[in-house]
Amino acid sequence: MSTGRTPLFCDAALAERIERVEAQLIAKGSEAAHRRAAGPAGFVVPLAGGVASFAEEGSPLNKVAGLGFGGLPSTAALDDIERAFTACGAPVQVELAHLADPAIGALLTARGYRLTSFENVLGRALTNEHEQVPPPERPAVAIRPSGDDEFEPWLDVVAAGFAQPDTQGLPSHEEFPRDVIARAVRDLATAAGVVRYAAVLDGILVGGASLRLADGVAQFTGAATAPAYRRRGVQSALLSARLADAAAAGCDIAVITTQPGSKSQHNAQRRGFDLLYTRAVLVKQL
Repeated sequence: MSTGRTPLFCDAALAERIERVEAQLIAKGSEAAHRRAAGPAGFVVPLAGGVASFAEEGSPLNKVAGLGFGGLPSTAALDDIERAFTACGAPVQVELAHLADPAIGALLTARGYRLTSFENVLGRALTNEHEQVPPPERPAVAIRPSGDDEFEPWLDVVAAGFAQPDTQGLPSHEEFPRDVIARAVRDLATAAGVVRYAAVLDGILVGGASLRLADGVAQFTGAATAPAYRRRGVQSALLSARLADAAAAGCDIAVITTQPGSKSQHNAQRRGFDLLYTRAVLVKQL
């Protein structure tokens, strides 16, 4: 990481752009789940600049994302969304950036939403000449594009890694079975226009990651390492490869979402990412 680097500043306009592409990602993944699943139909509904999504039962894509930069949602719109989640047997989960309109937090808590957890959004500028992408710390870890011919092995190692999260930092407020994770990762990987990466150590596929480019934002849409191969530089190598590709593609910012105080956040900050803002996770049980 470069020394003397000025930390990236995030204003409301940048947060709105990041939240908009996040809402697009959730919507695309949810729509893919609807096409795949044979059960009751889910929904993707625009809501005050964001999106309300129900992909399928138990999915991590069941949430309201990107809210807070398109005005206050109306009472009628919130009533409709809450009824839709109730019909699917799910609570309403809203991920609200702390740079969003503060009135939305007040509106939601007045409707019975309770603060459940937080997640951090980190970013790195890719346009400044003095902020060159750092080389990987462990060259022995080979990173390459992952093609369709190895999609199932890639999916297997990523799902296994996500199903056994690192215990450093604050725990997530939710856990998902491996099969649920695998379906969500599959939907995002096949429908959201992501690029997949494989991490290989000593000839073994030990990790995987993905990257989505939209509106000048490089979304680091997930990375996982097989538990037996952690602490060997796999995550750092995956970060470096995606940073280089994002910069080459002309993106001006790379973003990653982590649990507060996690190993993932530590790795990202060591690779030049700055904490941009925090999302509050607000849940209403219906």
